[in-house]
This record gives sequence, C-alpha cells and structure tokens, in this order.
Amino acid sequence: MPEPQPEDHFTALYQAHYRQVYAYVVTRAGRQLADEVVAETFLVAWRRLPELPRATPLPWLLAVARNVVSERYRAEGRQQAVAAEMRAWIGDEEVSAADVADGVAERAVVLTALAQLSDGDRELLTLVAWHGLAPSHAARVLGCSTATYYVRLHRARRHLKDAMAAANGPEFPRPTLATLVTKESIR
Repeated sequence: MPEPQPEDHFTALYQAHYRQVYAYVVTRAGRQLADEVVAETFLVAWRRLPELPRATPLPWLLAVARNVVSERYRAEGRQQAVAAEMRAWIGDEEVSAADVADGVAERAVVLTALAQLSDGDRELLTLVAWHGLAPSHAARVLGCSTATYYVRLHRARRHLKDAMAAANGPEFPRPTLATLVTKESIR
C-alpha cells in the first residue's frame, strides 16, 4: 500500500486539530490575533511535517503555537488582549443572568479570577481543563517535565483559589466551573 501523500497527511492534521489550536491561541493571545497565530502555527507544521509526531501531534502543535505567540507578541500586549477577552466573556454571560444566575455567577468568579492570574498560571490551568490535554502532554507544550508541571499546577491552583476568594469573598462557594482547582480535573 502506498504511503499517504504529505498534502493528505497535513489536511487530516489540520482538520483534526484546527479548533483545538485556535482555542488554545485565543486563551493565550485573544481573538484579535488568533487567526494570524494559528495560520503561522500550521505553516510551521507544514514546513516541518516529517518531524511532527504522528501519534500525538496536538502537544507539538500547541508548543509551536506557544512559541509563535511568544515570539510575536510580548507579555504586556498579550496580557491586555487576554484580559479584554476575559472581560468580554464575563460581559456576555451577564446579559443572560436572569436565566442562569447561578451558573453565570460561578463562571464570572472563575473568569475574573483567571483574568487576575499571571499568563503562566492561566496557561497551566487551561491546558488540561479547557484544552483537554493529559498532564504529560501539557508538560511537553510547556517544555518541562511532568513532575515540574505538577508542581507548577499546584501553585497555579493555589493562586486561582486565592483570586476566587478575593473576587467572591473569603467564604466563597466552590463553583462547579472551578474544577480547575481540584485534583480530579487532571486525571
């Protein structure tokens, strides 16, 4: 049986992972820059297609996307874009507050707390919870060992918990969406 053509392999890769890479980039750089960063990420993937791991390409793609964001947009601009995106999400949810007040309040607390975290803490938490990566794959995206990832994740959870307490008072209820804080969310 003939080996698949590079174009076919790339097309399948793009179709399988575009949405995940796009969602990751939005959390890192905001919607304003996502299309451009995702396009550059897949350009790198095309150029380096033979090097791309076939079994688990998503961590490789996310690591490339992370590098593209880091190279092109420095911390201050990226932080402002993400904070604006978080505010937009909170604002979108407040519009429908009459229908789902509890869910909106919980989501607003989590998003407000996430917006207050450092870029690194937010990325640690969202790689597993929002992007569905296994901890070992998330560690690969960040360029560290799995053990180091767990240590950083522990600290990021503590920072999120503190930020949630500040956003909702010291006796905040543990929102359902705050599974980012629980250990079960990474297993």
